Amino acid sequence: MQLHFGSVPVLVVSSAVAAREIMKTHDLACSSRPKTSIATRLTYNSKDVAFSPYGEYWRQVRSICVLHLLSNKRVQSFRNVREEETALMIEQIKHYSSSSSSSLVNLTDMFVTLTNNIVCRVALGRKYGGTKGGRRFKELLAMLGELLGVFNVGDYIPWLAWMNRINGLDAKVENLFKEMDEFLEGVVEEHVDRRKREGSDSVNLGSESKHDFVDLLLQIQQENTDGSPIHRDTIKALILRLKWPKWVLADRPLGRLAGRPPGRPDESLSTAVVTFVDCDCQLSRWMTPRMFAGTTGKEPIKGRCPLDPLELTGQLDPRQGACPWTRQREVPPGPLQADRLARSLTYSDMFVAGTDTIFTTMEWTMAELLKHPQIMKKLQNDVRKIAKGKLNITEDDLENMYYLKAVIKESLRMHPPAPLLVPRESIQDVKVMDYDIVAGTQVIVNAWAIARDPLSWEDPEEFRPERFLNSSIDFKGHNFEFIPFGAGRRGCPGTLFAMNVDELALASVVHKFNLSLPDGASGEDLDMTEAAGLTIHKKNPLIVIPTPYSC
Repeated sequence: MQLHFGSVPVLVVSSAVAAREIMKTHDLACSSRPKTSIATRLTYNSKDVAFSPYGEYWRQVRSICVLHLLSNKRVQSFRNVREEETALMIEQIKHYSSSSSSSLVNLTDMFVTLTNNIVCRVALGRKYGGTKGGRRFKELLAMLGELLGVFNVGDYIPWLAWMNRINGLDAKVENLFKEMDEFLEGVVEEHVDRRKREGSDSVNLGSESKHDFVDLLLQIQQENTDGSPIHRDTIKALILRLKWPKWVLADRPLGRLAGRPPGRPDESLSTAVVTFVDCDCQLSRWMTPRMFAGTTGKEPIKGRCPLDPLELTGQLDPRQGACPWTRQREVPPGPLQADRLARSLTYSDMFVAGTDTIFTTMEWTMAELLKHPQIMKKLQNDVRKIAKGKLNITEDDLENMYYLKAVIKESLRMHPPAPLLVPRESIQDVKVMDYDIVAGTQVIVNAWAIARDPLSWEDPEEFRPERFLNSSIDFKGHNFEFIPFGAGRRGCPGTLFAMNVDELALASVVHKFNLSLPDGASGEDLDMTEAAGLTIHKKNPLIVIPTPYSC
């Protein structure tokens, strides 16, 4: 379906067939990123992997991520960090459960703390927990998510950008950027000083050393093998990137709505966006609290468009072709300059892409297991059989836990962390399913709708992990009916890192504890309400009563 958000043409993709065309057939033509003012400023002028436009610069930055930061060898080198932090979480749950037979444990909080601790140790070299600096860092990240959740009308109607100066949005963005930059600058300086004190200026990038990501980036900066120096801003952007799902779609009008339960059939999200049509709409208002903003038309289709912050009026007509709109956009940057790589791999690339994606998967998976006790019991029996006689589960044990992997895949299918993938932007005119898509069109892939499409999945609303047993369908970007981490050139490079954390944590919890809901509630009573946001969390935290399991 093609829409217009103000002066910006937008294509919404909600079928596996259409996703294949965008992410495979026309992957190169649709591999850039739209530029938004808030994200641009907070990622050092779009210098991270997620937001940088397609080109030589992006290829160099992604190469650093894939080869040095998130390669299989590098991910495995942090195995001890994952196992240590998971064991600490298990001990903490055990402590709560031993104090009383009915002690309540906030599993959501446990998963958030676990993920933050792992990401901090891997990216920054140490945990930022109860210290004053650590608390402030968490506050800054919360402000980041809140600020980027603001709909920025100036990105879609440029002549209204002056409103951001009046309502204080520009000042808030600038103040947050300065404080975040000051904090991250201190982290980098701390690593530089330590390297000097310890005389460890050299890090073997090809080894399985346990240096954190900041050490690795400083070493890449020092070696400068590709002739494009990495400066401080570059390093900052890459590290912060481990947290992107919290806000990456924040100023996209569709960002808050994916994952909502459908209304009437003609108002459902999947129905509204599954068909390619042209919607010639005019903007009438924004920031409306309504879940669906109506589209009106004489013929041939009267439908509904799920555009939460926007209200559109116009006509849906499948006989129309996509038409170009005059766009007031900044011209994409020219050839890569040597010092630009220094301002790119910003901290955003580590923190802003990891924690939300990882713990959200844990939370929804455990919620589905509690809601389906027979599946929980089957998983516990399988995990306990494989880990029989062992004090703690290790990552070696995970290789044979096929049912665990199927359970997590099914959870990702029903609850993709980022239901709307990071928007792409076409860099040339293309024809998608016989429709002409002009250069400069924003392309939003609705992974949530695709994963619940009855044309691709039998009983899509049913939680059934068995569908992935003895199946070749995976989330690595080859099966377009299942793309929770994207696909093609813009697919998420951190999938392996995230899955290792998720599998170990979930296996450890079901291995060590039997879980029940408070007040004798059954799984059918569990509140599965989703919180509106860029990543879809449970609206209410997952509270359980853990009982230690004894063989």
